[in-house]
Amino acid sequence: MAGSSPWRWESLLSESGVQTYTPQGGWLAITLFVMIFCYFWIGLDPLPDPQAGSALVAYGDSSNAFNQLVVLVMSVMVMSMLALHPGRELVLKAYVPLMIIFGWLALTILFSDTPDSALRRTIYSVLVCLCASAVLLLPRDNVQFAKLAGFCLLLAVGLSYFGVFVMPARGVHQATDALEQALAGDWRGHFGHKNVAAAAMVFAVFFGLYLLRMRLFWSGILLTVLAGIFLLNSGGKTSAAMLPAVLVVVWIFERIGIFRLLMVAGGLALINFVTLSVAVSPPIQAFLTGIGIDATFTDRTSIWELALSAIANRPWTGYGFQSFWQTDALFYGGQSASTWAVTAANAHNAYLDQLINGGWPFLILVVTWIVILPCIHASVAMARATDPDLTRLYVRIWMFGLFSSCFESTFFGNSGPLWFTMLIAVFGLRLQAYANLVENPEVDVPGLRPAPS
Repeated sequence: MAGSSPWRWESLLSESGVQTYTPQGGWLAITLFVMIFCYFWIGLDPLPDPQAGSALVAYGDSSNAFNQLVVLVMSVMVMSMLALHPGRELVLKAYVPLMIIFGWLALTILFSDTPDSALRRTIYSVLVCLCASAVLLLPRDNVQFAKLAGFCLLLAVGLSYFGVFVMPARGVHQATDALEQALAGDWRGHFGHKNVAAAAMVFAVFFGLYLLRMRLFWSGILLTVLAGIFLLNSGGKTSAAMLPAVLVVVWIFERIGIFRLLMVAGGLALINFVTLSVAVSPPIQAFLTGIGIDATFTDRTSIWELALSAIANRPWTGYGFQSFWQTDALFYGGQSASTWAVTAANAHNAYLDQLINGGWPFLILVVTWIVILPCIHASVAMARATDPDLTRLYVRIWMFGLFSSCFESTFFGNSGPLWFTMLIAVFGLRLQAYANLVENPEVDVPGLRPAPS
């Protein structure tokens, strides 16, 4: 029940008869939700200077000490509120796979050439996961979740348009940029790179469609249209092509029952096999060229060839978490004279990057957590009809994240909106699967109550 305090308290009786409280949906929870969402979608330095001249500017550098401090503070706050929430066990149980994953990462630090950097980035990644997992329990209900998410995303998309039309030197790729002058004219908004902007706009479209289903018509149509227009002007061809494809695939996914995992895992395996084979197989290159496909995938094959060579040297331990790319050992190593790929910020393939981070054991753990478990959770949620619209939103985000990661390194990209939003979908699907098993009937948050029949 609501108290007189501006912080909305929910009063519940525990099994021992002691009265407990949760600040669900109150002003502090709302503020924290907006702060976390905007931190990842807008950041502390929106519209960065393109003349900064580093690949880390383009793809996001999560090693900044102030960023780490901000995420640490947000993590402490959100976990403190989670401790008061009657649905906390649903989130806490989701940490078991994470404990195994980060446990293996901790072991691989011993094999890293830069163990101090690997340790800092591992801790930072843990904090990002904590923020994303608990943020869904902050809104009071699905309507408040939709309104808050819509507000944050309209703010982010609006800021991107501000960059394009008011500060075009920063909001649009220029021929004078220190990196990738060939992208001149592509919109990037307040993001560092047009590929990040394009993928973010796809997520924004998914949220816009969800707002429409929640009868927030004007917010939904505005977000969908603005994000769609921005996507088309970003020059992100992969994201633009994947948006309608994901909508169709998710429609099929909802209807094929026991074949869902086969469709997702098989599709990912096929795409990765074909694309990565291009890097080492001239016949496949020739075949793709013959059917009109860019066999270099905008010169990603040079990076993939370097990555595959590195993986062959350390297949079981990897190089330590985010401790391979952009390092002195790579810059000044034996391959620096033979390929430009040594300057790459990442492998442009999230699955390859996990092999580099922690070897085959780490990739298997990550695929289990990111691919297999969400597919199972989505199937359970659909069978139980736990708010189909919210489940569909999470599945669309998750599906796009999985397949776009065949061409970009989304996983554990701890700065920016992509990994954070995908984490929301992964944790959200678990909440959807086990929502109607919560014992407290008074709890009403996104994913914790079945939709009314």
